[in-house]
Amino acid sequence: MTTILIVDDEQPMRELVRIMLQKDRLKTYEASNGQEALDLLAQLDIDLVLLDVMMPGKDGFEVCAEIREISNVPVIFLTAKDANEDKVHGLRLGGDDYIVKPFSGEELVARIEAVLRRAGAIHQTSSNIHYEKLIHYEKLILDEIARKVTYDGKRVSLTMKEFDLLHLFMKHPNIVYTREQLLTQIWSHDYEGGTRTVDTHIKTLRLKLGKIASRYIQTVWGIGYRFGCDQ
Repeated sequence: MTTILIVDDEQPMRELVRIMLQKDRLKTYEASNGQEALDLLAQLDIDLVLLDVMMPGKDGFEVCAEIREISNVPVIFLTAKDANEDKVHGLRLGGDDYIVKPFSGEELVARIEAVLRRAGAIHQTSSNIHYEKLIHYEKLILDEIARKVTYDGKRVSLTMKEFDLLHLFMKHPNIVYTREQLLTQIWSHDYEGGTRTVDTHIKTLRLKLGKIASRYIQTVWGIGYRFGCDQ
């Protein structure tokens, strides 16, 4: 089931959005402020965030920027402000869409579907909409659309770069990558740091995967890394 996190400091607004989404059998979680939203994202499997812009403390723009440091989950801004500069600012911070209040349930659901559709494939049944594209390696499962990783049914919480590294490895098992190749593909050509950052992220990724799954990421001495099991 597709899960949506509703982030708004006004309880009546959260309740209204929840009712709109539950009509389409979308599972919802709620947060009344930015910090609560960040905490829930670290704990739960969230497919998309509906984020109010005008909140006390951390506003929606600040929260979106912090989300982008740890996750690539789609974000749709909800706001009463229709200023073009606000829309541009939100999108540049990493938002995926921008909805101006008031809006209908039909528009909201349609925009959610569109954002998730841009991320990948849609699988739809008569009772529910579900979005996923899975890569399996033994008990390790990576969802390309929701950017989630589980091992033996348990969620593995990864940063964006850690996810990108694991995604590259799982898409191309048994391929040996040099540190320079990983740096170029994951951090881009203009990254000014050294290859040491690759080793640091690999070390952290192994720790998060646990003792059994971490053995899939193998060090090829003098060259770099590969993904797979020992033959």
